[in-house]
Amino acid sequence: MEKTSKSPIKSILTIVISLAFAGFFLWLALRGLDFKVIQKSLAKANYLWVLFASVFGLLAYWFRAIRWNLMLEPMGHRISNSNALWSISFGYLMNLTIPRSGEVARATALYGVEKVPVDKSFGTIILERVVDLICMMGFLGLTLLFKYDAILSFYKNSGVNINSTKIILILSVLVVGTILFFVFKKKLSEVPFLGKVVSFIDGIFQGITSIFKLKEKGKFILYTLGIWICYYFAAYLVCFALPETSAFTFADGFFIIVVGTLGMIIPASGGIGAYNLAMKYGFMALFISIGKSADFGGEMGLTYSFISLPLQIVIMLVMGLISIPMLAKARSKAVSDKEFEN
Repeated sequence: MEKTSKSPIKSILTIVISLAFAGFFLWLALRGLDFKVIQKSLAKANYLWVLFASVFGLLAYWFRAIRWNLMLEPMGHRISNSNALWSISFGYLMNLTIPRSGEVARATALYGVEKVPVDKSFGTIILERVVDLICMMGFLGLTLLFKYDAILSFYKNSGVNINSTKIILILSVLVVGTILFFVFKKKLSEVPFLGKVVSFIDGIFQGITSIFKLKEKGKFILYTLGIWICYYFAAYLVCFALPETSAFTFADGFFIIVVGTLGMIIPASGGIGAYNLAMKYGFMALFISIGKSADFGGEMGLTYSFISLPLQIVIMLVMGLISIPMLAKARSKAVSDKEFEN
């Protein structure tokens, strides 16, 4: 009884903290804002470009589902692309309620329809995050190459302080911890209460290392590129909806996706507040780099965020809500098929 009572309290507390983050960052983004400028910009926006952007947003879901299938195959699990799609969609929906809960929800949803062990699928999800980080660093590299002035200005305005010592310390602990785990894995697995934990961690490592056993590495790279090209156009095309940002270049698009990704990393509900603030500072930096007013750039960044972020949330909500009956249907089919075989 004690466990069940703590679980809802923990979930509610997580949601409250997440909403507090969102509220705080939204306050930072909106303070001193001239709402009339944003209202005028939103009123004259061409929302056909937003529709085009949404197509790429949805296409990224499909590419990610197919790529997930490729990652699970080396471990002997050939899953349905549609089940992968709806599991991913369900995970994103959960992220809107409790940040970072979507990864576990996604793995659990897939187990319900495909019986893929949660530890192994969770391992591939961690691998996805590593691959996504590498891709984001690629965009950062392109941004540094073409928009160095904007990056420098964003860094100064955002107040972000990168502590290299802490980063090195965290990485060192992770490396040493991993080595110790594999050295003492056999002995730890013999301890009754640690056996399941070791087995779960081992399953995660199997998922992470599945990239080295991929049968179709070319397809994996192709779908990864497809995902991030879709992300790029989903972010960049929204610029054309606003007259003030319609002249932005491809290089500006690289900068926008990097700044937007940094904003979404912060554990605020749906990225609300953090994404808006990141875009405010990001567009200020862009406008400064082309010799325009920083304040006007901040207003345009917020205007952009009031179009781009709701677009992302609507896609998550629509796909996530559709995923619930689709996963239920797939689960019922899986149960009936198993009974028929018996």
